Amino acid sequence: MQDTHKKATFRELHMAMVALVGVMNRPQRDEQLLAAAGVSLDRALFPLLVLAGRFGPIAVGELADRVGRDYTTVSRQLAKLESLGLIMRQPGQKDRRITEATTTPAGVAMNAAIDTARERMARQIFDRWEDADVETLTRLLSRFARELEAVDPALHLRDD
Repeated sequence: MQDTHKKATFRELHMAMVALVGVMNRPQRDEQLLAAAGVSLDRALFPLLVLAGRFGPIAVGELADRVGRDYTTVSRQLAKLESLGLIMRQPGQKDRRITEATTTPAGVAMNAAIDTARERMARQIFDRWEDADVETLTRLLSRFARELEAVDPALHLRDD
């Protein structure tokens, strides 16, 4: 791939990711998904419940990092989820000084309802795609996410 073509491709990829993140971060998207799932939950709590379900037990600090909020805010929001019976906080399995969050059976059930609604929404797009294209997109996005997470942001990238 020629350098000029690479730069254009990288720019196009970046713009696609910016557009995707922009759509995914719209508050009304979360509200639509929660409504489609038949779930009544404060939109600010929604990502915490989903991530606790996907990655739990998860340290509160890691959860805060994943949602881009400070520890104190996430801790307060987890207390709300805990009062709703959706998550449970406990000392860390490996380090008892760390607090971890995990979903309760009610939280698992709520995440299942959200997953079902998310799948219905995704089918509106992907039912028009070839199965192989959906599988390729999934494989490549997963690979990209793993490798992006592994990049050390402290390294100064230079233009070669």
